[in-house]
Amino acid sequence: MSTEKRAILAAVLMAVVFIVGQYLMPASEAPAPQTQAPSTPSEPTTSKSVKDAETAKAPPSPPPAPMAAPVRAGAAGPRPPQRVVVVETPLYRAAVSSEGGKLQAFTLKYRGEKPMAVVGDLGPSGLVVGPPGHTEPLPMEITGGDLQLGRERPSAELVLTGQVDGLRVRETLTFRADTYAIEVAVRIENPTATPRAVTASLPWSTRQAWRETPERFLGQHPVEVVWAKDGHVERLHALCEMPEIASEGRFIAIDSIFYLAALVPQSGGFRLVAHGEPKEVCETKGKDPVGRVAIAVQATPTVAPKEAWEGRVLVYAGPKEYDRLRAYGLDDTIDFGSFLIPQSWTGGRPVLPMAWLGVPILMVMKWIYQFVRNYGVAIILLTVVSKVLFYPLTVKGMRSMKAMQALGPQINALRSKYKSDPQRLQRETMELYRANKVNPMGGCLPMLAQAPIFYALYLALSVSPELQNAPFICFGRLFNVDLWICDLAGPDPTYILPILMGITMFIQQKMTPTTGDPAQARMMLFMPVVFTLMFLIYPIASGLALYWAVSNVLQIGQQWLMERSSRPAESGREAKNGARREAKNASRT
Repeated sequence: MSTEKRAILAAVLMAVVFIVGQYLMPASEAPAPQTQAPSTPSEPTTSKSVKDAETAKAPPSPPPAPMAAPVRAGAAGPRPPQRVVVVETPLYRAAVSSEGGKLQAFTLKYRGEKPMAVVGDLGPSGLVVGPPGHTEPLPMEITGGDLQLGRERPSAELVLTGQVDGLRVRETLTFRADTYAIEVAVRIENPTATPRAVTASLPWSTRQAWRETPERFLGQHPVEVVWAKDGHVERLHALCEMPEIASEGRFIAIDSIFYLAALVPQSGGFRLVAHGEPKEVCETKGKDPVGRVAIAVQATPTVAPKEAWEGRVLVYAGPKEYDRLRAYGLDDTIDFGSFLIPQSWTGGRPVLPMAWLGVPILMVMKWIYQFVRNYGVAIILLTVVSKVLFYPLTVKGMRSMKAMQALGPQINALRSKYKSDPQRLQRETMELYRANKVNPMGGCLPMLAQAPIFYALYLALSVSPELQNAPFICFGRLFNVDLWICDLAGPDPTYILPILMGITMFIQQKMTPTTGDPAQARMMLFMPVVFTLMFLIYPIASGLALYWAVSNVLQIGQQWLMERSSRPAESGREAKNGARREAKNASRT
């Protein structure tokens, strides 16, 4: 879980704790000071646990052969002549090299041009075929020329052929105009009279650390390695502490915020492998660290004489759109996380997975977008829908808070009477609630119900590549600054939305009936300041700030309408009570 996600979750939980405590923990006026021993801080989550788990679970099979080392920019030594074929589709532009079919360049046409393969930084290394320990991509010949795909030509193939140590190798790359996936078919023929053990692998590598190297677009730099094995998904965020991976599994991928490079075996015999260079190399000081992480799908068949081995792999390099990933079984790569229970406590298996809420919210937002064609408007309408769904709980909570506010004088009297006996104060307060049929939890039910919904919406917005460069109200640019919201995935460059969110949150808190002691009420008024500072400090998406600001405005409107509708009823009750008092006084006289 990223720092930004931890900050959001901590803020939400803090608000819940304050609200629940306001109802259940009535404080005495002069609490006795208590000395509390400092608690031992919990150990931060590092990749050590991942490494230990991987070591414990690793099958007792021989280690995989080393993977091909990526060609670094400026590498010394002559390279064999190579030919490059350009493949142009509506979704991307690829430059395929004769060195094992390596993607010399792979640029997405997705809300701008976004390079997913950059020589020397990240990208595939090409097909590696040879005896165990061989690490160089296989020099091959390409049949055919440049390809242009579209409606008239929805798919096409590139065929590469080569030889290594007496074995004939054929690699077929299938490109399609409507997907970011490339189908790779490898055939290795053994024309000799003896069985031949061979290693075939398709690697993809990235730097372990980027530091001074700027991103060409948000989400270009990989942040984790993800792989699926034993029916669940493993994640490693600390690339500088990459363990050796060698296991069966569905896929292995290098993951960034909005984009994914995944290798998916489509036939048997492949294993998922990965390794990183030592931590000392990764942490080399300077502007250009040399440490690298490489993932691969790797097969080690023994090809019988006069026989052939065939294997198929799907390579996906594109945005993390849920529908596209789900079509290839890669939807688990989207990290919705868990609510309240870190996956590090459960061995990587999510408990209370937020995908149960995040995916439906994501689907509803995309469905609304089909009609309004503006993700900012879609977020506003999604907020309205959520407010309508939770309106009954909001009404119930407001009534409960009003009832508790009416008991304020009696609660204050109990505090004064039992200020030296907190336990007796607690009992008497709960007895007062029962006598007046007031539920102290009724006022915080809306917050408790909406907290996971809000967090799920935050996650849905934070992992949606559709919001990248998606405008809401965009007037253009002035002095290289967007005016106003031209990218819902990025922070508000004018800080208008975070400030508006803080102001509306403060107004909402002022309108909310106070049911606790004055100190707790002041603490609740301080919450808008905390949230506003958090939104200003962290680069939180404008889409989330828009949702929260609109939600606050709607909540203010609901509270105002409920307050207005309750005034005639309260006036009627006061008139009846006054008439009763006058009747009693008249009867006495």
